[in-house]
Amino acid sequence: MHFAAVCEALLLRLRVADGRPHRCVLGPGAEAFDTWMRSGRPAFLGTFHIGDSDLTGYLLAEQAKRTVHMVRLRVGNSHDTEALASRFGSGIRFVWVNEPSEVLFALKEAGLGGGTVALQCDRPHHSSRSAEFEFLGGLRRFPITIYHLALIFERPVILSFGAPSVPGESILYASPAFEPIAGERRDAALARAHAHFQDFLAQVERHLRSHPYQWLNFLPL
Repeated sequence: MHFAAVCEALLLRLRVADGRPHRCVLGPGAEAFDTWMRSGRPAFLGTFHIGDSDLTGYLLAEQAKRTVHMVRLRVGNSHDTEALASRFGSGIRFVWVNEPSEVLFALKEAGLGGGTVALQCDRPHHSSRSAEFEFLGGLRRFPITIYHLALIFERPVILSFGAPSVPGESILYASPAFEPIAGERRDAALARAHAHFQDFLAQVERHLRSHPYQWLNFLPL
C-alpha cells in the first residue's frame, strides 16, 4: 500500500507536468496562507514530504502568480521535477542544496529581492540549524534554518503540506504565520519559533495517523 501511494504521487506529478488540469485548494485552518497569497508579501514557506506537497508548490506558484524559489536536492532520478519545471518554469526557480555557495547566494538574492522561498522542513541533513521536537512518539530532529532566515530577512514563516483530494484537486493544510517582531530578543523569537513548529508537527502527526501511507519521507529522523 505504501509503495502504491508513492507511485500514485509520482504519476500525478507526471500527469500534471504533461498538461492535465489540476488545482490546489486551501483546507480548514489555512487562513494565514490565504491572507499571504492575497497580500503580495514575500515569505518563507516550509513544507514536508507528505502526499501532494511537492506538487502544490508548483500549482500555487501558478495560481498565486508568484515567483517561488524552491530549495531542493539535485538527484539523478528527478524527471518529474524537470518536467514540472518545464510547465511552470516562469514561476519557479530552483536553489540546489548540493551546491552550498549557490544556496547562500540565491537565498540572499531571493530574500533581499522580496522573493518567496520554499524549503523542505523534515530532513535536517542539508541544514545548518536543527532542533529536537516531539513527533510520532519520540524526540526527532528537524531543520529550523527557515526561522533563522525569517529573522534575518524579516519575513513570515508559513508551514504547509499537500494531500490528495477529489480527482483533479489537491488540498493544502497550513499553519498560522510566524511573524518576526521588531526589537524582540533572539532567544525569545527562537522560543516562539520552536513552539510554532511543534504546534504544526502535532497537526502533521494527526494527519499521518489517519493517512499513514501519505508519509513519503524515507530517511531516518
